[in-house]
Amino acid sequence: MSEGVTGQPFPDGFGEGETPVPHPLLEPVLGFLGRWQGRGQGGYPTLDGDFAYAQEVSFGHDGRPFLRYEARAWLLDADGAPLRPAARESGWWRLQDGGRVEALITQPTGITEILTGRAEDGVVDLATHTVALTPTAKEVTATRRRYTLADADTDAEQGPHGDTFTFVHDLAAVGQPLQHHLSATLRRAAGQSTRPASSWNSSVQ
Repeated sequence: MSEGVTGQPFPDGFGEGETPVPHPLLEPVLGFLGRWQGRGQGGYPTLDGDFAYAQEVSFGHDGRPFLRYEARAWLLDADGAPLRPAARESGWWRLQDGGRVEALITQPTGITEILTGRAEDGVVDLATHTVALTPTAKEVTATRRRYTLADADTDAEQGPHGDTFTFVHDLAAVGQPLQHHLSATLRRAAGQSTRPASSWNSSVQ
């Protein structure tokens, strides 16, 4: 007689003191581990005007050399009150030797981005490798995403860490050239550690 599953035996880690221990290849992005909250501004030539939004972002890992990424946003009215749900996306940052990053990001609007770039000195800079669209998705041809730990302190063993990161998203879509689309500032959620545990002894719409 088989027994039912009673719980997740390998939960993700989000910060210091949590298991599992991060993989060594995650060193350049350890500062992004955790849950983040903040606000941003957006706009695009095909939209009626600029807009304000709030966002929650999380980065976790299960001990292997990739981060699990999830983000959800909602529009704000002129007084800063929630208006309606906006962008959601999830995916993975796959870390390679030398701080190289391969990212996969999927959106419920029928868009999947595959991006490549680097993680270095508290900055993750990603640009389009491929965009895949479902038959009914709006045309997107290229993106660029830049995640910067804005107040990072660098630790010799654990790399850059901080309590704030900024996000800038450029977009080429529906016949428009690559240009600014979104920018936001997010702060580490209350109770989140600024220094994820290290797994080795060495001298992020």
